[in-house]
Amino acid sequence: MLRTIVIGTCVQVQGTLEKELDNGRILIRVGNKVFEGLPVTKKAA
Repeated sequence: MLRTIVIGTCVQVQGTLEKELDNGRILIRVGNKVFEGLPVTKKAA
């Protein structure tokens, strides 16, 4: 599943979901790198 996370104040990374952590953050994989951050939520139109 493709997911987007926020790292810091303005950097977003999109990749494959690896794991959901207990603290509300998720891990995503982009190539051979793994990033941790807060998931981007969908906004209602």
